[in-house]
Amino acid sequence: MPDLVILRHAKSAWPPGVPDRDRPLGPRGLRDAPAAGRLLARSGILPDLVLCSPARRTRETWELASAEFPAAPAVTPEPRLYGAATEEILDIVRETPSGIGTLLLVGHNPGLQDLVLTLAGGAGDADALDRIEEKFPTSAVAVLACPGTWAGLAPGAARLTAFEVPRGTR
Repeated sequence: MPDLVILRHAKSAWPPGVPDRDRPLGPRGLRDAPAAGRLLARSGILPDLVLCSPARRTRETWELASAEFPAAPAVTPEPRLYGAATEEILDIVRETPSGIGTLLLVGHNPGLQDLVLTLAGGAGDADALDRIEEKFPTSAVAVLACPGTWAGLAPGAARLTAFEVPRGTR
């Protein structure tokens, strides 16, 4: 059973005159992104494939998070993740090769939040699903167990197995 790991980018800055795609991480994001990596590494979640939006804040989030792994998994830029809606993200996931056991997406809201809720369809930790429905904060990590193949993944087919919002202390 493959696992889909969703990581929302860490908190970004809003420098004047900087286009959305080029916004860097802010001070809190620089603290929280490594905490997300520590959470994943501690949980034994080592992705076979990482797909990352090309936005600067997502790339910086993954760079800082992956530095917490003993050996950083390779990342593949996925331009379609930037600004993608749920169905677009689901199409990207369905293209995942069948040999991939754990897929990690680094992207944006509202697409990621909607994807988690759509795939889980209420299956999993009810408290965590309620929290996700209310808000999917920056640096949030959700893990979904996905039955069958990536190509056959359908709304309501997955089960939410973990949801955390790691925060750094540095």
